[in-house]
Amino acid sequence: MTDELDEHPSLLLVDDDDTFRQVLASALRKRGFDVTTAPDVTVALALAEANPPEFAVVDLKMPGPSGLVLIKRLKELDDATRIIMLTGYASIATAVEAVKLGATHYLAKPADADEIVAAFHKTEGDAEAAFSVTPLSVDRLEWEHIQRILAEHDGNISATARALNMHRRTLQRKLEKNPKK
Repeated sequence: MTDELDEHPSLLLVDDDDTFRQVLASALRKRGFDVTTAPDVTVALALAEANPPEFAVVDLKMPGPSGLVLIKRLKELDDATRIIMLTGYASIATAVEAVKLGATHYLAKPADADEIVAAFHKTEGDAEAAFSVTPLSVDRLEWEHIQRILAEHDGNISATARALNMHRRTLQRKLEKNPKK
């Protein structure tokens, strides 16, 4: 006997880019998810507290609180929620923080719906994963260091600038630039 309700797993998609959010939501619906969207962490928190999702795709950098705040709260609401951190500002520090807070996986943009669905189902690390033999550039090392200090100060720009002995506006300019390769 089959269940007539054919329930789809719930997925919360949080990204401040309206077009990207709409396109990705449509693609994930086609892959069998019941998708709810939010443009920022505040809206996402309200939605998640009313109905904790089974899956979540969370952008890192949005106006207001970062996606890291949302990951932590989603795991508090339901430890079984599978979360993908998605960002155009990939750094080692934020990847580590996202996983420590409970993210299932961390993907750099652009990532498509198939990559996201595959990441949801990946439960183990890959010992055969490729790694780069070339060291990071000085610019990239600086970016990584700034991201690590920023994570240590819970995203607080002023506290991070003080810790780096850097003017706050200088730090903001560096953060607005795309990460170096």
